[in-house]
Amino acid sequence: MLVLRRLLRKRWVLGVVFGLSLIYFLTSTLKQEERSMRDRTLLEVKDTDHHIPWKVHFNLGNSSRQITQCRNSIQGKIFLTDELGYVCERKDLLVNGCCNVSAPSTRQYICKSCLANGCCSIYEYCVSCCLQPDKQPLLEHFLNRAAKGFQNLFTAVEDHFELCLAKCRTSSQSVQHENTYRNPEAKYCYGESPPELLPV
Repeated sequence: MLVLRRLLRKRWVLGVVFGLSLIYFLTSTLKQEERSMRDRTLLEVKDTDHHIPWKVHFNLGNSSRQITQCRNSIQGKIFLTDELGYVCERKDLLVNGCCNVSAPSTRQYICKSCLANGCCSIYEYCVSCCLQPDKQPLLEHFLNRAAKGFQNLFTAVEDHFELCLAKCRTSSQSVQHENTYRNPEAKYCYGESPPELLPV
């Protein structure tokens, strides 16, 4: 212990410790800057003439195909959205996963809590609104402009329903400073622009 104290009192030892600390700090800062530059580069929009070969197939609204099983949004405590765009209460979900269209509270393509920019306060309404057939051009435009950084996420999407589920989940566009919502009332977005930043 005494030897360690004597050693630390010598200026050259303190200089070495300071120098190593400075080198560590500078390399950490440069690596972090390099990572953030790489992330920014990934998020840059690609050339508009280049279209990513997406495998999303849109359901054309009043399709004549019979659906015997439905996928649904699963996670809602009160509401669920099925792949046909119906929003229903959990108690009105049929055993095949579809919403009971005869239930009085079941509605199709409901945008009740959604703003003009495509941001909604309720996740299930966001998915339902996004499933409207007239939203197809907006979603195709988004897919064609999607940055390379999002390509892995959205190439895993198989159809319109999965795209809406993925788009409506809260994303980094919905938050600022990584810990607060830009608009806590409308944080689920299917549109291209992020929620408006509300003043604090």
